[in-house]
Amino acid sequence: MKRNVDYFKNGLKDSIPLAIGYFSVAFTLGIAARNAGLTPLQGFLSALLLNASAGQYAVYNLFESNAVALEVVLVTIVVNARYILMSLALSQRVHPDSPLVHRFLISLGITDELFGLSIAENKFVQPYYYYGTMTSLLWWAVGNFIGVIAGNILPLSAVSALSVALYGMFIAAVIPSAKINRTIAFFVILSYLASFMADAIGLVERFSSGMVTIVLTLIIASIAAICYPIEDEVIHDE
Repeated sequence: MKRNVDYFKNGLKDSIPLAIGYFSVAFTLGIAARNAGLTPLQGFLSALLLNASAGQYAVYNLFESNAVALEVVLVTIVVNARYILMSLALSQRVHPDSPLVHRFLISLGITDELFGLSIAENKFVQPYYYYGTMTSLLWWAVGNFIGVIAGNILPLSAVSALSVALYGMFIAAVIPSAKINRTIAFFVILSYLASFMADAIGLVERFSSGMVTIVLTLIIASIAAICYPIEDEVIHDE
């Protein structure tokens, strides 16, 4: 039988590729944080506490546009709403006999990648394995920290070029799932068209981009969840 330290080592080993990817993406997000006026320490803490690329990018954009606090809170909740669903799903993957403290600690480090890694096998998630994978999140925060510093040092042309890399990151995150699932592909295209139309008819100028993002996300995600629910699956013990 494996010991807790063995599970942690396995998680640490599996987190290495994630740490490398996190650092490179977070570096670019650090450029966006710098453009929003954050210091390196603020960029580090925002990354460590949010752990969300799309959520952080939305928040940094709102900071840059001097949005009110309520709008920042609402956008953060809506953009990161998927983590609520992931938490619900992951709570069913933790063994029923696991203490509540493990569920609480795991909930502090849920990301798309760690969630995907944990449910890749149809078994209960071992808390210490998950703690090992959570070490990769430190590199996410470090990447943001260094990205802010680089944004303050690099010339404006280089900062602008690196800012564009974020769009490539989001496309790279969406395309793989859309290629193998027509439903996801349909709603991705629908989201782009709805966002374009909202901008074209002046909704963004009238209600702000953050508010339009909240409304469109709630409407499109609700339609997708109601029309195309995901079937339950059987979980096996290890």
